[in-house]
Amino acid sequence: MAVGNIPFPELPPLEGVRLGVAMAGIKKPDRRDLVVIELPETATVSGVFTRNAFCAAPVLVAKQHLEQCRASQRSPRFWLINTGNANAGTGESGLRDARTSCAELAQQVGVSEQEVLPFSTGVIGEPLPMERLLAGLAPALESLSGDGAAWQQAGQGILTTDTRAKGSTVTLAIGDQQVTINGIAKGSGMIKPNMATMLGFVVTNAAIEAPLLDRLLRETVDRSFNCITVDSDTSTNDACMLAATGTGPRVESEEQVAVFRNALQRVMTELAQAIIRDGEGATKFVTLQVGEAKSHQEALDVAFTVAHSPLVKTALYASDANWGRILAAVGRAPVEDFDVNRVVIDLGDVRLVENGGRASGYTEAAGSAVMAQSDITIRITLGRGEESATVWTSDLSHDYVSINADYRS
Repeated sequence: MAVGNIPFPELPPLEGVRLGVAMAGIKKPDRRDLVVIELPETATVSGVFTRNAFCAAPVLVAKQHLEQCRASQRSPRFWLINTGNANAGTGESGLRDARTSCAELAQQVGVSEQEVLPFSTGVIGEPLPMERLLAGLAPALESLSGDGAAWQQAGQGILTTDTRAKGSTVTLAIGDQQVTINGIAKGSGMIKPNMATMLGFVVTNAAIEAPLLDRLLRETVDRSFNCITVDSDTSTNDACMLAATGTGPRVESEEQVAVFRNALQRVMTELAQAIIRDGEGATKFVTLQVGEAKSHQEALDVAFTVAHSPLVKTALYASDANWGRILAAVGRAPVEDFDVNRVVIDLGDVRLVENGGRASGYTEAAGSAVMAQSDITIRITLGRGEESATVWTSDLSHDYVSINADYRS
């Protein structure tokens, strides 16, 4: 089940970027589950990774290889992604398997092991089926292509419980030259990122120095993937990668950076919202806007408190205008010296709360009409300052429980 019909967009080719996919049978036969993404030698690469203390072996290896490439002034040339198995909670043998995967791919394409970054997603605590994974490398490399079909197949090849591939593309002008940004992502459950989404891969043909690329990735992730939640669970395998191939115009002036940042933010936000629309069992796409907070963090704290409330999320699923659940969640947010008489809560265009209680003009029929919609906006005005934040979430349905109860079967 997914909220809204969003077709996979036509992603244009990027010079020097190719994607290949194989059916390696890592968890199930006859499905794309191994993806290789090739980057040119001119690329600059940045990444953000999960802060989960039990971070997966591929996360540790990818971070290490990225640091080693930076130190030697080289660039990662390949991203290697498998689904069906997270290679998390696997100890030293998991690290060995992640490094072996990189070494085998590196040997086949003629680069150093450090120029391959591994990524995995799937079941935690199971060893990688290395024989099947390694056997899938050759067919994945044979299928390398830079066309739109390759992007879509790669988008499908990184999915787990997702119901559809997620992609985004934006084209902009830097001076008199064209810049393109393409991105794919996966994620449906175990979504409350603490750096990025489950997995996200974004590539642009712009030329951007590493320190600026790092900053742009962090800024845009913080206002996209770090503003979504399906179930408040942060994965062991989260990673979001950004590569600038350097084959297009250079981005360096303040004006150029601002234009590029806006375009990159659009790609990141579209991918993040696509994850919520494809949330496990989701029937509602919910936007939580918090305004007039003392700080951006305070606004986020209030938004996430509401977004994580099982009572709010189940009321959303039932289209039940039980506005008291929203009020109670706002009231338990970690906000000091909360003056509830200044709080205003709106459900769509219907005012729910003002002056410390139910709004005088509220009717159950009006509230129920908004709750019955598939796209819902909840606006919370705190009356404390000038900062704001937006968070996107989904409802909590019977299907969410069923999907996760049956996940390993």
